[in-house]
This record gives sequence, structure tokens and C-alpha cells, in this order.
Amino acid sequence: MPSVLQRTGISKSEIYRRIKIGAFPPPIKLGARAVAWRESAIEVWIVSPTTWAAS
Repeated sequence: MPSVLQRTGISKSEIYRRIKIGAFPPPIKLGARAVAWRESAIEVWIVSPTTWAAS
């Protein structure tokens, strides 16, 4: 999460709000309290955040 926050420049709550509406890549659950994102999905979102759509 810290690197995603740094790379995107948006807050944790904003990330989860955008995930809920389908405007940000969903995380991959690693455990009960751990998630991660695919670097490629974050890269695509950074290049074009307004047109990102889950594939």
C-alpha cells in the first residue's frame, strides 16, 4: 500500500472509493490483513486514470 499511495498521489480512502466504483485496479488479497496490487495494473492506471477499466 505505501508504494501505491506514493506512486498514485491519492489517499488510501480515495483508492478504496475508486475500487468500489470500478475506477481503480482492485487489490489481490494476500492474507487476512494484507493486499497488494499488480504493478502492471497500477502502471496502466497511472498512464490513463480516467479511462482505466477492469479487464
